[in-house]
Amino acid sequence: MKDFSKKIINYFLIGIFAIIPIVIILQIIIFLKELVSDLFTGVYGYSDSYSYTLLFFSLSFFIIVFIGYKIVKTGRPWVITAFDHIIEKIPFLSTIYRVTKKVMNLFFYSHDQKIAKEVVYVEYPSPGIWVPAYVTNRHENMYVLFIPTSPNPTSGFTVIVDREKIVFSAMDIEEATSFIVSVGVDYEKLNEMATLKNNTIPASNTPS
Repeated sequence: MKDFSKKIINYFLIGIFAIIPIVIILQIIIFLKELVSDLFTGVYGYSDSYSYTLLFFSLSFFIIVFIGYKIVKTGRPWVITAFDHIIEKIPFLSTIYRVTKKVMNLFFYSHDQKIAKEVVYVEYPSPGIWVPAYVTNRHENMYVLFIPTSPNPTSGFTVIVDREKIVFSAMDIEEATSFIVSVGVDYEKLNEMATLKNNTIPASNTPS
């Protein structure tokens, strides 16, 4: 009976971990659905017309697509630049906006190729324990790193270390985030893991 109970609990836990990704995706879908629904209700309540509401959503979609296209092709459009200029004049909001923009630039697009999308390993919280980190800034030989926590990569620690204390990785932002979210299950850079104990990564993976 005891062995049977253990098996049931084991199967239950396996089933729970199997459906967690599905639950997370469903939660995101529900959140987006509620967000769009609330926006639709607000627009329709103001216009009292399905035609105008549909027109509003259609125009909004194409405007967002156009902004994304302009950013990729030519850089920031004048509308975004003008909005930046206005927000920068407002205390407190300007700080939040500036920091949020820098974080989004790090993960999605960045014109500063020196710090864009670099992933490194650093010994934290003690020697011999290696964790992946995102390079967010650097000055000469000093690197500013964000060390995310598993399984939530949006929380973590910000540290400043010397270049000699870090080991460069061939992982990109997406691969590193997948490694963190999966608590190490999704990790394909086994050659890097094998060489970390020697505190070195092949030179081809180290930026000049």
